Parts: sequence; structure tokens; C-alpha cells
Amino acid sequence: MKKSALTLAVLALAAGAAQAQSNVQVYGLLDVGMETANNKSATGGSQTSVISGGMNTSRWGLRGSEDLGGGLKAVFNLESGILMDTGNMDGVLFKRQANIGLEGAFGRVIIGRSFTTVYDTVISYDPMGFAPYYSWAAGGSATGPSKYGFTTAYDNIIKYSGTVGDLKIGANYAAGEQATGAQDSAKVGFSTVYKLGDVNLMGTWERNNGNTVAATGNRDKNTVWHIGANYETGPFKFWGVVRDYKLVAGKALTADLAATTTWAGLAYKADAATTLTGAIYHINVKNVAAGKDADPTMYVARYRYALSKRTDVFVSAAYVKSKNGQLTGMSRDDAGFGTSQHGLALGMQHRF
Repeated sequence: MKKSALTLAVLALAAGAAQAQSNVQVYGLLDVGMETANNKSATGGSQTSVISGGMNTSRWGLRGSEDLGGGLKAVFNLESGILMDTGNMDGVLFKRQANIGLEGAFGRVIIGRSFTTVYDTVISYDPMGFAPYYSWAAGGSATGPSKYGFTTAYDNIIKYSGTVGDLKIGANYAAGEQATGAQDSAKVGFSTVYKLGDVNLMGTWERNNGNTVAATGNRDKNTVWHIGANYETGPFKFWGVVRDYKLVAGKALTADLAATTTWAGLAYKADAATTLTGAIYHINVKNVAAGKDADPTMYVARYRYALSKRTDVFVSAAYVKSKNGQLTGMSRDDAGFGTSQHGLALGMQHRF
């Protein structure tokens, strides 16, 4: 069956399920706009494009629950990405979420594909909310040997989340499903958030394994941790986060990768509809030859205006600069072609 036919079939089933059961919800977020930026080619050319996901990645999904009695519920979530500039799916049909589980006084346990506990935690500590245009909270500039970020979602995941007083905890394990060894391609992560008055403190840790290399008997091991805080008082909100990234190579004669990413931000809610946000992201690249570290810094500003509770318009601007003549760019997905880049994005977002 073609993808388009499969999607139509799923949508038809979703509509029927939503009408038949009050605990099934069809939801989504549509975000589309335009961006203009320089240094979009090796010759330094500028480009203007229609973009999908200026503030948030567009998606639609189904989620619901069933009361099993005794405070226990069955829960599920299916979620698919949308590319608003073309109308295509962003990857496979339910790339974002495809899971089922149980929820009760003990917390929530799901299995399938899901965002990681690190993602669930760190997203609340990014001033830009992981905006595709522009944020390095999930990963930095795509130019270079590594984005120095973390994995936002896992296949084959078993995930737990719970709350004890002012403490939120999370853990997940993703089976590598490799016959070569139980830990080949396995992934594990933990997160904690502690509320202390108006301050929220967080810490996360994750380990992602590669497959064992026959020649060395070792595997790639990627370790990432975060510590951060946010604070809200009156119309102001502040953020500050440090992430440490290290990839130990399993192959012989292959250099390890390491970097520390820091970011800080400030939001000012001028009135019920208007929010102004500014952020700075910096990557301290390590373990490279002298004079080859890009150490890029990106500055971002955004104006957001709420037309209603569900619809917003926005304007975002960003500028990035690297060191030592190294290439960099604003996007975590597209390579940069210069030692600096600036861009302007404007668009509209609607939730349903």
C-alpha cells in the first residue's frame, strides 16, 4: 500500500475512534513560515525558503486512555511528523511516537517508540523550545564531525516517569536488539527535576552504545549529561544549562569526540499576547587539533504574538560566528558554508 493511502486509512480510523470514544483525542500542531539567510551555498549565496517548523516541528497524532479501575489506566500515543512546505510525512508514519502503557499512582510506564526521558526534561529548559529555527538545545551546528547533542527519541524503548513530592524522575532503556551482544546498540537514560520554590533544577544522563567492532572488540560509547535551571518571576523567565558530550570511538585510530554546550536565555511577557525571548548558545569543541576548534556561538531573538489560545505569529532572528576559520551554520540539520551566518524567519503556528 502506498504511503498516501495508508495515511488516509489511519486518518479515517482516527476520526471514527475519536467519535466513538471520548477518551481518544486527535491533536496536532501546524507551523509554517518563511526564512531568508546568507551563506546557504559554497559561494556565499543567500536563500529565501518556505519552512516547516519555525517555532515547533509540525505534527498530528492520536492519544487516549482507558480507565481499568483501581486508579489504573491504559494509555497510548501515536504521533506523526508533517513537513508543511511540501505536505509530506517527516520520515515514517509514526516516527515521533508509537507506544502503549499503563499509568497509576506508581507513575507511567510505556513501551514502543517514544521521546526519551532526557528530551522530556531538557525541552523545558530551552528558551526557544527546541525550535528548528533557531536552537542548539538538542544539537549544535550540523557542520563538523558531530552535532554534540543527544538523541531525542528511541525505538524499542521501555520508559518510566513518576513524581514524588517536588521531585520528578524518569528512566528509559532501549534494547539494541543485536545478536552480537546484549549491550550492542543499547541505550539508557535517567532524568531528575526538583522544584524549589520558583526555581526548577534538573539533571540528566544518557549512554548510547554502538555495535562491537570485530577488529578491536570495542564499541562506540556516547555519553551525554545536562545540568540546568529555570526561574520565573513576574513577567520574566530565565534559563541556564550546561551539556557535556563525549563519544569514545570503538574503531582503532579513531579520535574521540567531545564538546561542552552551554546556553542561557531570558523571556519577557510584555502583555497577555506578547512574548519577547533572547538566547545565547555556545559550543566549546574539544579533542581536536590546535587551531581547528570552531567553538561557535549563536545569538537568537524572537517576537511572538498570540492571536488566540491556539494561534501565534512570530519573527525570529539569529546570528552565528565560529573561530579559527571553521565553517558553521545556524541549523542543526543543514551544513554551513561560511564562518558566520545570519537569518530571519517569520511564520504562524496553530494547535488543534
